[in-house]
Amino acid sequence: MGINALRRQLAKPATSIQLCLLGIVGGCCAAGLIIAFRLSYEEIQLLFINQIDDFRSLEDWQRIALPVGGALLIITFASTTGFKHYRMGVPFVIHRIKTYYGKIPFRTTLNQFFGGILALGGGFAVGREGPSVHLGAAGSSFLGQWLRLPSNSIRTLAGCGIAAGISASFNTPFAAVIFVMEVVLREYKIHVFIPVMLAAACGSFLTRLVFGETHELSFIEFVPLSNWIYFYLVPCGMLLGGLATLFNRQLMQIIHWSQAISAPRRILLAGMITGAIGFFLPEAMGAGLAPLDDIFSTNSSIGFLSLILIAKITLTLCALGLGIPGGVIGPVFCIGIISGVLLLAPLEFLSSDAMQYSDSFALLGMAGLLTSVAHAPLAALSAVMELSYSPDVILPAMLVVVPAYVTSTQLLKNQSIFILQLKYQGLSYTLSPIRESLQKVGVLSVLTPEFKLIEETANQHILNHLEQSDQTPLIVSRQYEIDTHYLLATPNDKNKNGFDLKYIQGISSQATMAEVFEELKHQRSGAVYIYDDAQHNIIGMISWDMLRSYLFNDENN
Repeated sequence: MGINALRRQLAKPATSIQLCLLGIVGGCCAAGLIIAFRLSYEEIQLLFINQIDDFRSLEDWQRIALPVGGALLIITFASTTGFKHYRMGVPFVIHRIKTYYGKIPFRTTLNQFFGGILALGGGFAVGREGPSVHLGAAGSSFLGQWLRLPSNSIRTLAGCGIAAGISASFNTPFAAVIFVMEVVLREYKIHVFIPVMLAAACGSFLTRLVFGETHELSFIEFVPLSNWIYFYLVPCGMLLGGLATLFNRQLMQIIHWSQAISAPRRILLAGMITGAIGFFLPEAMGAGLAPLDDIFSTNSSIGFLSLILIAKITLTLCALGLGIPGGVIGPVFCIGIISGVLLLAPLEFLSSDAMQYSDSFALLGMAGLLTSVAHAPLAALSAVMELSYSPDVILPAMLVVVPAYVTSTQLLKNQSIFILQLKYQGLSYTLSPIRESLQKVGVLSVLTPEFKLIEETANQHILNHLEQSDQTPLIVSRQYEIDTHYLLATPNDKNKNGFDLKYIQGISSQATMAEVFEELKHQRSGAVYIYDDAQHNIIGMISWDMLRSYLFNDENN
């Protein structure tokens, strides 16, 4: 199949072998980028510590110097690329997916790659899923842009890259697919679901080749709960919903307050706060899950766990609120795990065997908090199921996830942290139903190649073409000194004075029917011509009647 035939096939909103193969290739590209990213920041950490994310082995002065030094390097790199290209992470990707078909600017990708490496290597309490989503979308969408594929397929490829990126980060392919559909794309379409699933599988496969079969929560094993404990899970979920609401609102408060401070000073302040708290409580640094194993295995006291929880929340809010590049889900995993263990404490007064459920409550706390912070109940449920390797977690997780979500959204009017950030930044993330539907269809699948292109000469010359064309429209080129305009003439435009020429706009062959609609919606008539590579290389046209006919047929189907 030639490249032009491939583009025409991908312009259709349908499952195809070609799209699946591209999803695999895009997923491998994204996974490779994430693996390089992960290896890079881990190598930086291993220059100072013996085990990944175990900042307790640092000297006292190193726990201050590492995040401050990381902040200074982030500032230096961002200054080089320009702070106007500093928008990144999950909210920015959602915006680009909805309004720019997942096409990610190159400079923001550079900032995310190197800034994320420095942030995670420097011990900041940020997650690697933020860079994974951004880099995954960029790596896969760059492939689509290089091949000049239709924009609707580039957006699908961006979703494939995100799924591969998350899967490569946490080794949770199913949760990655659900996260893409539930949080990023915010829709479930089978022609998108299949390639995204293949890309997530590729991400997980490549991760296992490099990092092995295990994941960071392998030290947690779900223990089936006694029946009487199920009644306690509902209030636990409600408390987690309240904690998530407090977390989201405080993060937005810090973001709002810090806008009066310049970006370099904000980042440096985050480094100083991380160093100060890390000096006294290194267990709160970073967002890795492995160090929690040592904390739980030593049967830490409730007071010590509470102190770590407060410190972890503080460091996460300061890092993300002050502009450190990173994600929120990694820290939410840590905060949720600790919160779940603390919620188990009251049961010790009722049963001496309650502590055997600490691992189970750790998983349930993670599910409840992630649900309420990101408004992703299905992603949270699938994540704990994959991380625990136990189907027994599903029922108790549901009893935590549902009250957590309802408490957060209905009782406390909390919104997803990603939506809150998008609203604050003024980035659009919703589309009208008609535009959202038309964005799924490339112009290559609708255009008609039935036209004649002629140069403007005498009126009689054009009339002769119209009479001989048997209803075939004419596109007439009108040459100016520095530009060429194109006008449309059809047999129906003939009148007693000759004919009417209507100026028509050109649209790239990569565009979707949404761009055609935006061009023609005001006059609700006329047409656009479709060009490939350059404006003069016209390959077809789409009229308002063709657009309207497509919409009606789509609704009937």
